[in-house]
Amino acid sequence: MSVQVAVFGAAGRMGRQVCDAVDAAEDMRVVARIDVGDDPKLAVEAGAQVAVVFTTPDSALGNIEFCVANGIHAVVGTSGFGPEKVVRVREALSASPDVGVLIAPNFSLGAVLMMKFAAQASAYFESVEIVELHHPNKLDAPSGTALRTAQLIAEARAAAGVGPSPDATAEDADHHRGGKVEDVTIHSVRLRGLVAHQEVLLGGVGETLTIRHDSLDRASFMPGVLLGVREIAKHPGLAVGLEHYLSL
Repeated sequence: MSVQVAVFGAAGRMGRQVCDAVDAAEDMRVVARIDVGDDPKLAVEAGAQVAVVFTTPDSALGNIEFCVANGIHAVVGTSGFGPEKVVRVREALSASPDVGVLIAPNFSLGAVLMMKFAAQASAYFESVEIVELHHPNKLDAPSGTALRTAQLIAEARAAAGVGPSPDATAEDADHHRGGKVEDVTIHSVRLRGLVAHQEVLLGGVGETLTIRHDSLDRASFMPGVLLGVREIAKHPGLAVGLEHYLSL
């Protein structure tokens, strides 16, 4: 039996691709396409089992809470979904322990591997910085992928007893050195012609290592989205990061 899927943000760039990818898959189908102004109850009336959420950060939380309250699993790709919203999702799930929510900063399998490799490598290098590059229509900076990468790097370095990257900069009132997340510096580039790209720069005495991932088309995110739809019922509760659904 095919998985019944509702897509929130169905009229957006990512939402349209999600609808096409789901409809092209043999084991799932779109039963509700929901966008701005539409009643989320359409998902319930259509019998949706899983919702894919690619809406703005402001509306995503309400959509997720609605889905959880109505027993619908949620696969969330909304960028800029901060820690305070994650706490709200956990609170909602406490009343619906059988429901699963996957919040993925990036659905590209290559990007997930890039984050994993960068975290592993960072424990062996004195310096690490992140450069994320996206199209100029992106609303948030840094990207959710960069934030998640910084968190994973910080965890790996803390476990290995590695201190902050050396940096003698004394004055930088306008943040020309970038912003810091968990003591990891992130630089954000917004440039016409780009889609979604990130490189992690690592340095030690006499050597550097660069780990880079490039998404050249939004189609690169679809295998990860479909994986989330297929697997989420097996993972009740909250998972942040697609790596929890992979055998890494």
